[in-house]
Amino acid sequence: MLSQIPVNLAKIGKKWTDMEILRVGIIAELDAVNLYEQLAAATENEDLKKVLLEIAKEEKTHVGEFQALLLKMDKQQLEELKNGAKEVEELTGK
Repeated sequence: MLSQIPVNLAKIGKKWTDMEILRVGIIAELDAVNLYEQLAAATENEDLKKVLLEIAKEEKTHVGEFQALLLKMDKQQLEELKNGAKEVEELTGK
């Protein structure tokens, strides 16, 4: 089942509300990155392409900001991120 956005925050409880807000923010920013990069790929106008790719880059920064705060708040998420990186290293040898 896919996430419901906007989420009904009353159903998840106060403890999880801030982490859910951060995850929704991450999802929104990643959607924006995809949109701007797709639009940049679709245009032949080099000025427009540059602007779109710069905006996509800024959205990636926003993802990083939300993720940094989420990882401070959700220690399990932090551990699983580390586990995922380790698994990739083991699978790829890099």
